[in-house]
Amino acid sequence: MFHPPELTPDTWRRAAAALVAKMLAELSFEQALEPRPAGEGRYRVDIGPVGYEFAGRRVALDSWRLDPDSVTRDGVAADPFVLLTDLHRGWQLDPAVTALTVTELSATLAADAHLLATGRYAAALADLPHLELEGHQTGHPWIFASKGRLGFSASDRHRYAPEARRLHRLPWIAAHVSLATHHGPDVRERELDPRTRQRFTALLTARGVDPETYVWLPVHPWQWDEVVLPLFAQQVAENLIVPLGEGPDEYRAQQSIRTFGNITTPGRLDVKLPLSILNTMVYRGIPTELVRAAPPSTAWVHALRDRDPFLRDECRVVLPGEIAAVAVPHPVFADLPGAPYRYRQLLGAIWREPVAGQLDKHERARTLASLLHVDPAGRAFVAELVARSGLPAADWLRRLFGAVLPPLLHLLYRYGIAFNPHGENAIVVYVGEAPVRLAVKDFVDDLKLLDEDLPEYADLPAEALGVLMRSGPAEMCGSVFKSLLVCHFRYLAPLCAEQLGVLEEEFWGMVRAEVLAYQRRFPELVDRFALFDLLAPSFERVCLNRERMLPAGYHDRADRDAHVDVEADPVPNPLHEVTT
Repeated sequence: MFHPPELTPDTWRRAAAALVAKMLAELSFEQALEPRPAGEGRYRVDIGPVGYEFAGRRVALDSWRLDPDSVTRDGVAADPFVLLTDLHRGWQLDPAVTALTVTELSATLAADAHLLATGRYAAALADLPHLELEGHQTGHPWIFASKGRLGFSASDRHRYAPEARRLHRLPWIAAHVSLATHHGPDVRERELDPRTRQRFTALLTARGVDPETYVWLPVHPWQWDEVVLPLFAQQVAENLIVPLGEGPDEYRAQQSIRTFGNITTPGRLDVKLPLSILNTMVYRGIPTELVRAAPPSTAWVHALRDRDPFLRDECRVVLPGEIAAVAVPHPVFADLPGAPYRYRQLLGAIWREPVAGQLDKHERARTLASLLHVDPAGRAFVAELVARSGLPAADWLRRLFGAVLPPLLHLLYRYGIAFNPHGENAIVVYVGEAPVRLAVKDFVDDLKLLDEDLPEYADLPAEALGVLMRSGPAEMCGSVFKSLLVCHFRYLAPLCAEQLGVLEEEFWGMVRAEVLAYQRRFPELVDRFALFDLLAPSFERVCLNRERMLPAGYHDRADRDAHVDVEADPVPNPLHEVTT
């Protein structure tokens, strides 16, 4: 019988206290709750007839910083499930949605308890390689049900979650060309050694089929067992899909949970695989219609960078390309109009260049998300890196902003390209623990173009132009604002104030100064600065948690990115006017 040893009263209590604080803070940011003063440094929110009090403070972007150990419900230590029940009654939520939220919260707490029980101190984490550090991160800072992973059993979580820190050999399958399409170069020789290729070829020959008429791809072990084998049973029976066995290399799951990095042969590609679990608001498949766009989008973005001296020589931005991809649509679901999106992303693979393969010998990489990590002793990972660098904290932060912002600004202003540079997609490259440059990934899932054609799009391949997301200028700006400022910097700024002694006003002033320095450097882009106004007084307030708690939040829908309307005031932009 499987029993996680980390589920103890102490780890559960600590995880639950942190989650209650996060729920109250994020629902207050999303204007679902309204904290009112309740004494020196204390606040109260009312939910129906009950009141929650806490010690905390308001910070930039209408956000809140709470002391987890201070949160009480009518004088008693608060509990996340009781809080959810209070919200359910007070807001008259859909019982089905609340029940599923309980499931996600419980899974999140179990994962958080594991992280608490196995957490390392910041000094030890700073010595870990990039892929190993991934297994110590705590997940989405904004969404409070951040590790719901609906579809996983307890043993699945223990085996496949990033914090499980397990190594995996990936099974491979062969899909007949009548089902599968391959885009980009054939990566089999790069990804599989000669003996494995011979073994797989011999297996196909023994089945009496022509190996040259099949596309090979890895599949997540869970996806094969839970999704592919049941739903593609006919194709397996007819030898249109043939299981080939495991590849020889061991991989480690990254924070995105469906992307694996090669540990045995680090120079080989990362592989992104569909995983039909619901986590942080969406099913983690790979949209079939986007697979064909991955290699041409990569080639186009790389060509832009390589002919732009600022991106290529000054920023030296790393753009890990999605160089090859396979799509295997389900024969029935693909032709079913209006079918929920999760049935159109069941089987496929995207191979992405590893960041480590693009670094100089003396460089190392860590996700931006790692800077928000706080160890069991309360020491922030960012504080450890600053101390190791030997730089004054303000100088270190200026280097961070100088590494992260210029390439993102240039891609947006010069080329009309917006990424979602949140903590998992944005990777900071260091020399001597000082930030020096940026890597940013996800060319297909998270790349946006303006909804009107710009001259810079003229040579974008048609197969990418017709598939990539198109957005208005406000949404393009909002993508950067939401992903970087709201989803990352609004947590990093108060953390730096607490542990580095850098006031929040100074933090935001340095961010604004970096944007203004870029604009002075490229005055010819003044029209784009107005079009993509990152210094606007405010931006749309996205309410991720409130969206999730509405009836539409859990319902199957045809469009993965369907918008759910939640009324809220705009978020004041700390870059609009900063007093330093």
